[in-house]
Amino acid sequence: MESCPTDPLVARHCLPCEGGVDKLTPSQVTPLLTQVPQWCVDDSGDRIYRKIKFRDFAAALAYLNRVGELAEEEQHHPYLHLTGYRQVRIELTSHAIGGLSENDFILAAKIDAITPG
Repeated sequence: MESCPTDPLVARHCLPCEGGVDKLTPSQVTPLLTQVPQWCVDDSGDRIYRKIKFRDFAAALAYLNRVGELAEEEQHHPYLHLTGYRQVRIELTSHAIGGLSENDFILAAKIDAITPG
């Protein structure tokens, strides 16, 4: 079943992006960001990110592996950072267009759905 632009982000799927489309403008980003309130836009405006603190290294690593599996399913790949043994930072951008696309928000919503607590 195809997803529809009015479906919740979590119910949609990332579409292949090989460039040739414009990155989202700030006015397009704002309503999408309200659907993933745990995420922030970085200073450049070209990425969104989320920070999550886990109880220990093993929990953080297991979570990152789940995010990696999800990214593979969606064929949209985030930057994943594990620092301080339990601090996770995930950054999303659409590499081919050098900025944000709807795919970033779709994957953010899917990541939120698998994030504990």
